[in-house]
Amino acid sequence: MTTRAKLWLLCSLYFSQGLPFGFFTLAVPVVLRNQGVSLEGVGASSLLLLPWALKFLWSPLVDRTGRRSRWILILQAVSVCLFVALGVLPQDRSTELLMLGMVLSAWLAATQDIATDGLATSLLSAEERGLGNGLQVAGYRLGMIVGGGGLLVLFARGGWSLTFLAMAVLLALASGPLLATTTLPPSPATALRLRDVLASGLRPGMAGWMGLLAVYKGGQSMASAMVRPYLVDGGWSLDGLGATLGLLGSTVGLLGAVLGGLMVHRLGRRGGLVAFGLLQTASVAAIAMVAALGFTGTGFMVAALGEDFASGTATAVLFTSMMDRCRLGLESTDYTVQASWVVIWVGVASAVSGAVAGSLGYTACFALATVASLGAVALVPWVVVPEPARAPDGS
Repeated sequence: MTTRAKLWLLCSLYFSQGLPFGFFTLAVPVVLRNQGVSLEGVGASSLLLLPWALKFLWSPLVDRTGRRSRWILILQAVSVCLFVALGVLPQDRSTELLMLGMVLSAWLAATQDIATDGLATSLLSAEERGLGNGLQVAGYRLGMIVGGGGLLVLFARGGWSLTFLAMAVLLALASGPLLATTTLPPSPATALRLRDVLASGLRPGMAGWMGLLAVYKGGQSMASAMVRPYLVDGGWSLDGLGATLGLLGSTVGLLGAVLGGLMVHRLGRRGGLVAFGLLQTASVAAIAMVAALGFTGTGFMVAALGEDFASGTATAVLFTSMMDRCRLGLESTDYTVQASWVVIWVGVASAVSGAVAGSLGYTACFALATVASLGAVALVPWVVVPEPARAPDGS
């Protein structure tokens, strides 16, 4: 399978996951705040995505039963049926249906993510992983552009039914590249047990890395969770947020992910984690500064877009480093354990951000997020071993 074919396939698969995730994590908080839900409630809504944090518990099932491609297609089909159902159900209890849709979609997408991550890790060579993860994040971001921006605009103008039916159609179309692919690596026939999964993160040399995973995206997640509620309170409309942070913001994040993926090979894993972690910290500090000045217009929006770009670069190098720590034949499980660990702490940071912003204000929340982000970057040199120097010819 050519590198181009691999990258096209992965972009389509991660678009499929980014689409509903973008709608439920970016668009829904705006809808909830617009409906008068408290900041604490908006922050706590992220906990409804708990399946993403717990997916490691059933990752052995995916690793040892059936082909990964079959898992993906079945789960994709069920997701399409779910969104069709949400589109035709009565709309008189819209908030409750949003929550139900978020939970069910999260269970399906989290399980699909196990198979997709395992497939991506086994499909990409070590040399392809930097660019592969950049385009993987880009595909995911593209899904979030459509889900968090385009579907928010559609929701504001066309209502509930049209939004979910559109999501169902897009997911069905995104299955095309996988259906057309016949040359995929076989799934491993392992006999993993839950205790083997739990031991995945406790392997020699993994303790420090798991600690870094817990905090590396924490500060950025605290800030990002409150950006949209801040703008809603500043008077922004659903259409305005969908077109700017949804569409433009995710596009900027997509470009950041591609740049981060391209630069991983040149900077190395350790150098990339430091460089892009500092960029991420600077972007959060900019948000804190403009919030302290009371900006709710263009100045704050520019800072928020900078955070989207920086987050994309940092995510690409982080995912590449996570792939490097997967064992042959156990890619789905090892990657899922790391990814679940990240999601757990991102969820904690997002939930805490609502409580901090609700009690101390937005500026204090963004300032605390800056300190947390800088502290995480300071840990990188202590945890990540420098890679061997490359020869002038790149070998």
